[in-house]
Amino acid sequence: MLPQVSTGCHLRNRATIAILRSSWLLAIACILCLGATAQSSSSTQQPDQHAGMDMQMPEDSMQHIAHDMDSARDFLMRESSGTAFQPSGWPMPMVMTSVGQWRLMWMAQAFLVDTQQTGPLGADKFYSTNWGMLSALHRLGGGDLMLRTMLSLEPATVTGEFYPLLFQTGETAYGKPIVNGQHPHDFVMELSVQYAHRLGQHAVWDLYYAPVGDPAMGPVAYPHRASAMEIPQSTLGHHWEDSTHILYNVVTAGMSYRAVRLEASGFHGAEPDENRWNIDFGPMNSYSARFTVTPTARWLAQFSAGHLVHPEALEPGDVVRTTASVEYIVPRPHGNAWATTLLWGRNGKQAVHYGTNAVLAETVAPFKEKNFISGRYEWSQRDELFANDPALAQQLFEQTGSPWFDINAYTIGYTRDIGVFHNVETGLGANVSLYGVPDAIKPYYGDHPLGVNVYLRLRLRENR
Repeated sequence: MLPQVSTGCHLRNRATIAILRSSWLLAIACILCLGATAQSSSSTQQPDQHAGMDMQMPEDSMQHIAHDMDSARDFLMRESSGTAFQPSGWPMPMVMTSVGQWRLMWMAQAFLVDTQQTGPLGADKFYSTNWGMLSALHRLGGGDLMLRTMLSLEPATVTGEFYPLLFQTGETAYGKPIVNGQHPHDFVMELSVQYAHRLGQHAVWDLYYAPVGDPAMGPVAYPHRASAMEIPQSTLGHHWEDSTHILYNVVTAGMSYRAVRLEASGFHGAEPDENRWNIDFGPMNSYSARFTVTPTARWLAQFSAGHLVHPEALEPGDVVRTTASVEYIVPRPHGNAWATTLLWGRNGKQAVHYGTNAVLAETVAPFKEKNFISGRYEWSQRDELFANDPALAQQLFEQTGSPWFDINAYTIGYTRDIGVFHNVETGLGANVSLYGVPDAIKPYYGDHPLGVNVYLRLRLRENR
């Protein structure tokens, strides 16, 4: 059990919950008001079938898309994880086909990784992280319907319930907390249906339902984020920032007007259990809201907050999560882009009456067409590093006076494209992570812990 450090925090957390509830209701009200405003404007304006296309996606990624696309379809095609957007200047890697009146978008990525994690608590492993997604769009009732399935074979390709990653925590393996490791994703990462309808020239409303999906919480999850596309391992702040990308019984309602988007979600708050092959359906007991601004095709910012009911199986209590992020894209020739993300996440833990934070700065920069330099800096307050040894956790708490440890992680990597074979973009790469740790935990992790990853990357993409 984690120590309780402040009774004053309990009152602040209760106030935060009240604010979140009010914000969620306000989000719903604003969505309805925006809808009414846009509907009234649509009665006096003739819809422009091409409105917003020049700002939504760059020309080099749009040249193969039919000219009859309207903003509702464009809206759906921009989504990367659940209903989350990335800057539209990013040329999203995909292969597009058609079957009758259905437009199909195929996306997939896999890494074959050999990792070496040093120190007394480090380990080595050969594994694969991977996912594949199929989206199908069809005109319906003046709008567009999208069906989406995303699957991962990580339950089979990440053996032993996790792969080694120093200082990573979250979820369980064999009934115990995972520490210094990252859990695999579920076989079914998303199974959703979404409908979007245009209102006037500049507004779109949408409704999303997913037995398994991603609510309006946080930025695009790291497996799909442009700035993380050349880094195979998870972010250390995953469970502060974007771990809600696989949840259950998700409903999201949203309204977009020009550069502004507002969404609200209800969902089941518990994260997936250890059985990665099933669907852990549950009651809709949690909620969130997200505000997104896309001032240009290169910039995107989001702020989101939510109340998650008992997200971790072995930790008591609920979590109030808050995130904020900014993403920036610089398009490059040959369908690449320089992508950068700044991200902050906070978990307010109701059971122990305190909150912890995680900060990330992440970038991938292409050069000379086939080369990529990637970098990631993270700072996080880790309060679960000794979850499997409560006596030691209590001893360190008494020694330091803090329930968490400030961890700094610095990652630098390089990937070289070696060719595109039948729409599969193949690359070889490696990265190194160096960690800065407090003196109190150096006896357990070593003075200079580090991790090394060597990988083969495979990505589905249109031939360029």
